[in-house]
Amino acid sequence: MGNPNDMTTNVRVINWVEAVTKLCQPDKVVWIDGSEAQLKALRDEAIATGEMTELNQEKLPGCLWHITAQNDVARVEHRTFICTKKQEDAGPTNNWMDPDAMREKLKPLYNGCMKGRTMYVTPYCMGPVGSPFSKVGIETTDSIYVVLNMDIMTRIGQRALDQLGDSNDFVRGMHAKADIDEENRYIVQFPEDNAIWSINSGYGGNVLLGKKCFALRIASYQGWKEGWMAEHMLILGLEDPDGNVQYVTGAFPSACGKTNLAMLIPPDVYKKKGYKVWTVGDDIAWMHIGEDGRLYAINPEAGFFGVAPGTNEKSNYNALASTKKNTIFTNVVLNKDDMTVWWEGLDKNPPENGIDWLGRPWNGKTSTEKGANPNSRFTAPAANCPSISPEWENPQGVPISAIIFGGRRAKTAPLVYQSFDWKHGVFVGSIMASETTAAAAGAVGVVRRDPMAMLPFCGYNMGDYWQHWLDMGEKLGDKAPKIFNVNWFRTDDEGHFIWPGFGDNMRALMWILARCNSEAEGVETPIGTLPRAEDINLEGLDDVTIDTVRELLSVDNALWLEDAAGCEELYAKFGKRLPAELASQLAAQKERLAK
Repeated sequence: MGNPNDMTTNVRVINWVEAVTKLCQPDKVVWIDGSEAQLKALRDEAIATGEMTELNQEKLPGCLWHITAQNDVARVEHRTFICTKKQEDAGPTNNWMDPDAMREKLKPLYNGCMKGRTMYVTPYCMGPVGSPFSKVGIETTDSIYVVLNMDIMTRIGQRALDQLGDSNDFVRGMHAKADIDEENRYIVQFPEDNAIWSINSGYGGNVLLGKKCFALRIASYQGWKEGWMAEHMLILGLEDPDGNVQYVTGAFPSACGKTNLAMLIPPDVYKKKGYKVWTVGDDIAWMHIGEDGRLYAINPEAGFFGVAPGTNEKSNYNALASTKKNTIFTNVVLNKDDMTVWWEGLDKNPPENGIDWLGRPWNGKTSTEKGANPNSRFTAPAANCPSISPEWENPQGVPISAIIFGGRRAKTAPLVYQSFDWKHGVFVGSIMASETTAAAAGAVGVVRRDPMAMLPFCGYNMGDYWQHWLDMGEKLGDKAPKIFNVNWFRTDDEGHFIWPGFGDNMRALMWILARCNSEAEGVETPIGTLPRAEDINLEGLDDVTIDTVRELLSVDNALWLEDAAGCEELYAKFGKRLPAELASQLAAQKERLAK
């Protein structure tokens, strides 16, 4: 099962794996070559031990069900660290510890933690194999669940080692379930050493080290040093009736409709004319300046790690369709009658003979408790998605026309507006915010700043990150994508959403692309350029009038001035690391609003 001698001659890889083996002391070491025979053997073993359950192979071919420990169901931000030699390089928004001190703290936890277990050495490629923009990682783990998920989320095995060759440019990821001990759970990034250590978790977001750990926290640091960008962004293509496709990226905090937008289905008014929307990626974009001077994006992932509750045929047809084969379901309900899965918001027919995410018998008709964990997940191959773009594995990436920022604001932000230029666009992204909803813990309507939707994922000082954005704009010059902000969540005085959202969000995208192509007019306001109400196509929307659109596009100067105080509070955290450009952008906006 995968011998290192016939998989790689890279001495640094071999030496590093030997060091991890010596520390963790597994009974056996298995190198993952990515072959179907090897993966099938691992699936069979996981089913035999009860770690995973095989689902109905007629209805859900290749699909598996898994539940994690009760104390281990989500990312643990308070246990996530960025360890740089100097604290100020991690910045005020990350948890920091000295790298040497952190290693001394964690080594005893790893020491002998795999005795009696097998260690799987999993090489993986982030991005299409053969792309000059792809990067390689190796994850050592004692979890078959991790290996099988990494197979869906990345390109694993021999092909990743072939991509690496003799290079030292690989991310060293050391994961161990250990005792799934909450008090000793750590997710630690060492950006200066290209390393990730994760211990005492079995939950995907903490242990699939290619996901947020590498693709954002480590890669954002790499991009800063190497002159490219790793962003928490969807990538979608919009094709017009003549077959021309334009691509946009979009950054949204959680619960702001990011996956829905990535897999958008055009409303009938556009579908009938021949418009199509293509999904390139739903979560992460790596962006480089191409030979023609434009910005190009690749999706470094090969799958979707989606939130199950609320996903249904109506809310996100394409996401649900992606889960119909070769998918791993985590912490959802198992329907024992036909060995399928269920979760809240899937349909109105919960199973009566179910097993809930706590592993208990569950009757959906009588139970007052939820059957699926609110953060339950599906890991599905991107290739399954009906709207997957023909270009999604293009090694050069796709050229980006627009970058969209979005949040959840009840009254402040209008439906859509454009920044005055790149620098102002960086400012717009830096002040991004969402208001807490009833679903989130704590008070409702509290404004949470989440710059570029990267607050939990930036692997270095966010002041330097903003400066990197400004520097990228300088390099791109007049070829830089246009920057926009959207808000699907404006409410009326009764708290009802005014805009229908979902597929109808394409109506705002159409104005965005028209602006990129110099085909639409705009109205200048203190916060940016807005559409004229009549430029948002309302054909086929019975409940939305031109007056509704005027309300959605209104800018309340007093509210924006109030909001500026929150922006100042955020900026104050960064001291000298705050780019002077952002401070002057904020001052200029306040001046425009006060007039």
